[in-house]
Amino acid sequence: MDPIFKIAGLAMTAQSQRLNAVASNLANAESSVSSTGGAYRAKQVVFAPVALDSPAAQGVRVAAVIEDGAPGRRVFDPKHPAADDKGYVALPNVNVVDEMVNMISASRSFQTSVELMNTAKQLALKTLTIGQ
Repeated sequence: MDPIFKIAGLAMTAQSQRLNAVASNLANAESSVSSTGGAYRAKQVVFAPVALDSPAAQGVRVAAVIEDGAPGRRVFDPKHPAADDKGYVALPNVNVVDEMVNMISASRSFQTSVELMNTAKQLALKTLTIGQ
């Protein structure tokens, strides 16, 4: 039963970090200036497998949080304080629809891991009651 809880715990941690990246992307979707001075770059979470004690059991971990390489948007707004000499403002490369899909996917994966842990706990409790 121990590998089941480890796998579910690792998955919940990874999906939590994915949800944090999505929240950051959505919060900065319309920001014209980031803390580095340029336009905000969307963050993407990269997962990697984790070998557990059992050879058949593998979990997941966050290998890296990288910046999305997609180009940002340029909007013509000469009155904007961050506009360049041609009147264009560099906006983030965040696609709100894609981020909402990522959020739903990550939250469903998190919920599935929680259900897995609850089911494993119930099975362990039933096994203990059978032995009484």
